[in-house]
Amino acid sequence: MTDPLDSLLHALDLSDTGARTSEDIFTGPSQWMPGGRVYGGQVLAQSVTAASRTTEEHRVIHSMHGYFLRPGDVNQPITFSVDRIHDGRSFSTRRTQAYQNGLPILSMIASFQDPDEGLDHHAPMPEGYPEPEDLPTTADVLGHIDHPVAQAWADDRPFDIRHVPSPIYLSVEGERTATNAVWIKAIGDLPDNDGLHRAALAYASDYSMLESILRRHGLPWMTRDLKVASLDHAMWWHRPVRVDEWLLYVQESPSASGGRGLAQGRFYSRDGQLVASVAQEGMVRVPPALSEGGVG
Repeated sequence: MTDPLDSLLHALDLSDTGARTSEDIFTGPSQWMPGGRVYGGQVLAQSVTAASRTTEEHRVIHSMHGYFLRPGDVNQPITFSVDRIHDGRSFSTRRTQAYQNGLPILSMIASFQDPDEGLDHHAPMPEGYPEPEDLPTTADVLGHIDHPVAQAWADDRPFDIRHVPSPIYLSVEGERTATNAVWIKAIGDLPDNDGLHRAALAYASDYSMLESILRRHGLPWMTRDLKVASLDHAMWWHRPVRVDEWLLYVQESPSASGGRGLAQGRFYSRDGQLVASVAQEGMVRVPPALSEGGVG
């Protein structure tokens, strides 16, 4: 079995095809996932990596906005085309399209910036959360369940994810609030490369992003006929980050309607620094009988 963290690093080690038209072309592998669909965080992180390969090394990504256009096939590699839209004195803009079989599965635009000085403030880290060492791992919660999805989530993820106060894999416990939080950390050490850590954070940001919507309506992931899919994803990196150290990822959902839900999230380092913000809209479809009040 391939080590999950090695699998992530392999997925982010894109190959430069050498093709040059008006765009730079890269290719990357797809990680296996139960159900056969490419994990959205993977193609986000690969698109960030592809765009980063076309900028100067010191100019790092600070924001990206992407749309998921089609589900990806884990049995096919992915081609990434990067359009060098603009290079200014301090900022660069890139557009990345991810393709399989000639069709786009993700379209992303990203901005990169040279290190700079300026005003500095951030929203404080919420208080009252238990330490990650005091919480069960996903393997603790799901490892005993004989189901391919449960086993994949328990053993095949490159990140250790610990829910606060409890996960919603099998049931939703406690008050139905439109909030969710996880402690998250890579399962091993990563190289000292700021761009790699930022791409890996994009990878991790898609894991639990829509769970604040599900928790609000009492819907665990195991709900029969529940259909959830990411539609778009926006991310802002505020400060340097290491994903091989514990990060608190707090999420909330301000709205859900029309078969869609909006979720917003913030990543905090363990010492309380706000390192990144995320927003995502997702498709959330439930059987008509559950659309009003959840599952009780």
